[in-house]
Amino acid sequence: MATALNESSRDRVLSMLAFAALAPCAFAQGAAPAKLSLNTGKEIYEAACIACHGPNGKGMPDTTVGFDKPKSFPDFSRCDQTSPELNVDWKATIRDGGHGRGFSPIMPSFGDALTSEQMDKVIAYLRSLCTDKSWPRGEFNLPLPQMTEKAFPEDEVVIKSALNAQGAPGSTTDIIYERRFGARNQIEVDVPVTVLRPSRGLWYGGVGDTTVGVKRVLVANLKAGSIFTVFGGVILPSGNRAHGLGSGTATFESFAAFAQLLPSMSFVQLQAGTNQPTDTSKAPRSLFWRAALGKSFRQSGGLGRMWTPMTEFVANRDFTSHAKTDWDIVPQFQVTLSQRQHVRFNLGFRIPVTNTADRPIQAVFYLLWDWFDGGLREGWK
Repeated sequence: MATALNESSRDRVLSMLAFAALAPCAFAQGAAPAKLSLNTGKEIYEAACIACHGPNGKGMPDTTVGFDKPKSFPDFSRCDQTSPELNVDWKATIRDGGHGRGFSPIMPSFGDALTSEQMDKVIAYLRSLCTDKSWPRGEFNLPLPQMTEKAFPEDEVVIKSALNAQGAPGSTTDIIYERRFGARNQIEVDVPVTVLRPSRGLWYGGVGDTTVGVKRVLVANLKAGSIFTVFGGVILPSGNRAHGLGSGTATFESFAAFAQLLPSMSFVQLQAGTNQPTDTSKAPRSLFWRAALGKSFRQSGGLGRMWTPMTEFVANRDFTSHAKTDWDIVPQFQVTLSQRQHVRFNLGFRIPVTNTADRPIQAVFYLLWDWFDGGLREGWK
């Protein structure tokens, strides 16, 4: 089973990525990069990198390189190290150097040495060194909507909160841990913590019903810009039903998630599923479906901080007599906080559109940490 790199080795992989692709070993000892006039990514790699990283990107022996190699030297043929990254992240590191993404200063800036087209060519060549195409590319790791599950298998921690903006005070905070294993699989654990005030002067709080599940990518076609995933899990009755913190019965959850990349950094994400409790006298069976539309904008010539406004349409319906469908709209935006783009914040409002009598408007927000890209305190400068 493939595992993610630890924080320090992940730092090394990305900070040395462009260095390995563009800078000769001599540069590690202080030589300035010369203007490169090579035409293909392979030519750039063979002229600048083989002495350090070998003909297949797996690295040369320590005795042949002119600098102290890190303990975990990057292997560009390893798909688990390279496939989760976006081309734009690699290009930013090549153009701006290590500081451009909060990495080591050993990675110089090549903004004056290479054209944008040359950077794209060498990135395309580096991509070819991963020969196992079953690994979905990082371009499918789209901004996370508030309600719609992503189709991409992630390595993330998300702390997501919903606060009642009207009516009785109350809040729910979900602590979500996601870990990728293998090329197309992910395990997910979601622990909700709820605080309620059912009546004046009376408060209840505690852990709600915990979800444990597995997600698997069935289709990921970068050329078509499409990814399709299925999920299966169980919602454990860990919350106190008497206090309104849980259902009191185990529930099986399943859903399908789909994402489509659109032109100009736009996208659509879809999710549809069902909850099937083992005891329908305690909780009803239900259906849910969600759709998110968004478009990202990047600063610094398309390689810097990313802002993503999104709008979600959310529907839920119970399988009970005379049940009505609850429709909500969720306008929101996400922004990357760290230079490495691995810490992100999202703020929005969940606004009921139908059956509004007992469903308050909620302020919703989350903090996301993509821990595969480095430690929480790394990559800020």
